[in-house]
Amino acid sequence: MRIGKLYKNVNGKQFVANVKYWLQNETPTKWWGELVPMEYVRITDSGYYEIELQDKRRRKCYLKKRLIWDPIRIWRCYVFDFVGVDSLN
Repeated sequence: MRIGKLYKNVNGKQFVANVKYWLQNETPTKWWGELVPMEYVRITDSGYYEIELQDKRRRKCYLKKRLIWDPIRIWRCYVFDFVGVDSLN
């Protein structure tokens, strides 16, 4: 996993959290992946965000929250799927 930064898309200036992310697919027209905040913050899965990748590229994305649940160990955490809404060029 790589380390990046997440911003609320108000001109990409409102810092939300440092994140660990994994790009699952990256082509000029499609890109998506998963991210996990590195600190506790409230992140809604509505609206658009901007992710700053480890190589300093900034891209707009949409987040979808997914709950990871382990009933045996009684823990849960949220992972966010992100989908790019702009091209990588």
